[in-house]
Amino acid sequence: MNTGLKVTAFAAALAATFGTAYGIGESLDPVAAERAPAHDERHASPSPGAKEDGGHAGHDSTPAGGLQISEGGYTLDLRTPRITAGHRAELRFTVRDDHGRAVTEYRPEHGRELHLIVASRDLLTYRHLHPTRAADGTWSIPADLPRAGGYRVFADFTPAEEGAENLTLGADLAVSGSYRPQDLPPVAGTARVDGYEVVLTGSLRPGRASELRLSVSRDGEPVTDLQPYLGAYGHLVALRSGDLAYLHVHPQGEPGDGRTDPGPEVSFTATAPSGGSYRLFLDFKHDGVVRTAAFTVPAGAAQTGAETPPSSTPPHSDDHGH
Repeated sequence: MNTGLKVTAFAAALAATFGTAYGIGESLDPVAAERAPAHDERHASPSPGAKEDGGHAGHDSTPAGGLQISEGGYTLDLRTPRITAGHRAELRFTVRDDHGRAVTEYRPEHGRELHLIVASRDLLTYRHLHPTRAADGTWSIPADLPRAGGYRVFADFTPAEEGAENLTLGADLAVSGSYRPQDLPPVAGTARVDGYEVVLTGSLRPGRASELRLSVSRDGEPVTDLQPYLGAYGHLVALRSGDLAYLHVHPQGEPGDGRTDPGPEVSFTATAPSGGSYRLFLDFKHDGVVRTAAFTVPAGAAQTGAETPPSSTPPHSDDHGH
């Protein structure tokens, strides 16, 4: 199916009518040179069999999730297709099987039955949410999205039935209000959030596993007491600019395994499905609070494995939270 970027007519009409700027946060400095790929941890499998559009450099060699609303016999039924920017609203949705029945049994992944990601099309606003499921299979959670525009909602889950694989289904969400599109934040290897500094080293490679290392510090001192969050010291979500193809990767090792330190460094293995620009969102927990550090990272052309060289650019505003 055609999985190119689709902005709802509702959001497009708003874009033609209104204009204003918004956002907070900053990221600085270029991404450091790639380190050798790690081999002791697989990257989390995105949706099996998902197809990409042809609008990105290179040929897709790794499937990505979130591009389809239906896959593998399951459909994401988003019951709240539009909300208003800056107003708290309840997002409601149901996952249905191929008979139209609401799914009520899931296999927990990283301590949760389902992970919900909400991201704006310009990748400046990001939410990693954990909704509540009612007995009838309806999921719900309050959300407050500060900026108007087109958004994508991702449901990351594994059905409980035997042999079922992890799926990531995606649906469009329109957020009404004054809207003006913004450029993707520039490539950067350092992000600052709430007084913390997170440094990224490594790079994404199309069709090839590579290591990403993120080191957390505060006030110039390494943070060596990161707290477990969903059974890990960090969670990383990567979204491809343009169509928001979804990659959910997890760190090497886990708390209590006798070999993984609680910081300052968290390492991941990831494979980009194609060349292009990606936005990486790292969730980490410290002093009882989950924070998100965001980065823009290029992946080189798939045919040659070449990398796009990073560049030094000034800070760019964005917004993400939980």
